Amino acid sequence: MSIFSKFPRTFWVANTIELFERWAWYGFFMLFANYLTGSSDMGGLEFSQAEKGTIMGVGTGILYFLPVLTGAIADRYGYKKVLLLAFVIYTSAFILLPMFSTFTGVFLMYLYLALGAALFKPVISATIAKTTTDETASIGFGIFYMMVNIGAFFGPMVTLLFKGTSHLIFYVSAAIIAVNFILLLFYHEPPREESAPKDSLLKTFATIFRNMGGIFKDTKFLIFLLIVAGFWTMYNQLFFTLPIFISQWVDTSALFNFFNTYLPFISENYSVSPGIMDSEFVTNMDALYIIAFQILVSSIVMKMKPLKSMMSGFLVCSIGMSLTLVSQNVLFTLVAILIFALGEMAGSPKITEYIGRIAPADKKALYMGYSFISVFLGNVMAGYISGNVYQRMSDKVTIVKDYATEQGLHIPEGLSNNAYFAEVARQMNISSRELTNILWDIYSPSRLWMVLFAIGLVAVIALFIYDRVISTKEK
Repeated sequence: MSIFSKFPRTFWVANTIELFERWAWYGFFMLFANYLTGSSDMGGLEFSQAEKGTIMGVGTGILYFLPVLTGAIADRYGYKKVLLLAFVIYTSAFILLPMFSTFTGVFLMYLYLALGAALFKPVISATIAKTTTDETASIGFGIFYMMVNIGAFFGPMVTLLFKGTSHLIFYVSAAIIAVNFILLLFYHEPPREESAPKDSLLKTFATIFRNMGGIFKDTKFLIFLLIVAGFWTMYNQLFFTLPIFISQWVDTSALFNFFNTYLPFISENYSVSPGIMDSEFVTNMDALYIIAFQILVSSIVMKMKPLKSMMSGFLVCSIGMSLTLVSQNVLFTLVAILIFALGEMAGSPKITEYIGRIAPADKKALYMGYSFISVFLGNVMAGYISGNVYQRMSDKVTIVKDYATEQGLHIPEGLSNNAYFAEVARQMNISSRELTNILWDIYSPSRLWMVLFAIGLVAVIALFIYDRVISTKEK
C-alpha cells in the first residue's frame, strides 16, 4: 500500500474526474446508435443506418483527431482553464443535443460535444503522466484505465434507468459531467512546458502539422497505424452496430427470464418490455468482463512481445465480434462478447506499448500524440460499415420494407418503425417474433459477420507480414 502514498492529490483528483467523464460519455454513447435509428414511438429519431454511421463515424473520428491541436491549446493556456472550458461544452452539449431532431442539427451538436471531449482527453492524460514517476507510472496508468472501465460500465447502467424518456439520458450525462465542476476546485495545475511568448497559437498549429508531415515520412510507423486502423474499424462495431443488431434480431427472453426469477430488479429496470432485455445492457457486459479479467489477461500477456500479443488479441477480437452476429440466441451473444473482450484486453493495451518501443528516443511523445491517426481512421471506416454496409445487409427496417413490397402488402403511410413492423406481422397473421425469424431465414442479416471477420483477419495477416518483413527487430 505504500506506493499509493507516493501519488500526489492531483493524481487522485484527475482519476476521479476521468471516472465521471467516462461515466457521462458512455452513459449516452452506448445508447446513441439506438437513439439515432430507433422507432419514433420509443423516442428514437428514425435516422437511416447510413446517417447514423456518418454521425458516429465522422464525429467520433474528429474527436480523436482534434487532441493533437487541443493539447497545444492546453499547454499554452493552462490545463485547468481548458478543463473548465471542456466541462462547459460537455454540459451544454448534453443539454442541447436532444433539442435537435434533424440530421444536420444532430450532427453539428455531436461535433460540438466532440470538441468538449477533444479538449478534455489530452489534458487528463498529460496530468496522469506528470503526476507519476518511473516508479509509479505502471500502476498509475493501471489505476487510470481501471477508472475508464468502471465509468464505461456504470454509465450505461445508470442512464438506462431513465430510458423511458429518451431526452433524460442526455440530461443524466449532463448532471454527471457537472460533478467535475466541483472536483475542478481541488485540481492543482501540474508543471507544464509553456510555449514561448513570441509563438502565436497559429504558429504552434503550423509546427504541429509540420511535425505530422515528418511523421508520415516514417514508413514503418505509418504502415503500422494503417494496420491498426483495421482493428479499430472492427472494434468500434461494439458501439456502432452491436446494440442495434441485438435490438433488431436477438431473442433476449432467456436472459430476461433468468433475471426475472433471480434478480427481478434487473429485469424490471433493464428491459424494453416483458421478455425483451435492453440491447445496451447486453453489450455493456464487455466492460464488466474487462473489469473482472483485465488483471488476469495482462499478467498472461505481459511477457509476450507486443506484436505477438496484438496478433493474438486482434484475431480473438475478430472471432468474438463476428460471433456476436451469427446467432439470435442471447446466451451465445454473451459468450461471443466475452471472447471479444479477452481479445481486446490482450491486444489493445499493447498498441501503445509498441509505439513507445519503435519511436525514436527523442520523439516518443510526438509519436504517441500522432497515434490518433489509426483511431481516427478506424472510427470513420467503422461508421461506413455500421452505416451503409449494415443498411444494405442487415438493417431490419430496410429488410421488412423490402419483404412487405415482395409480399404485395399495403402498409399505411406515416407509421413509426415499430408500428410498420407490427402492421406487416398483423397482415401476415403472425407474431412479431415469428416475422423476425422469417426475415432472418430469408435475408440472412447475419452475413455481416463475414465483413467484420474479413477486416479483422486482414489486420492480423498484415500485422504478421509487418512483423516478418518490415519490422526487422522487436525493440
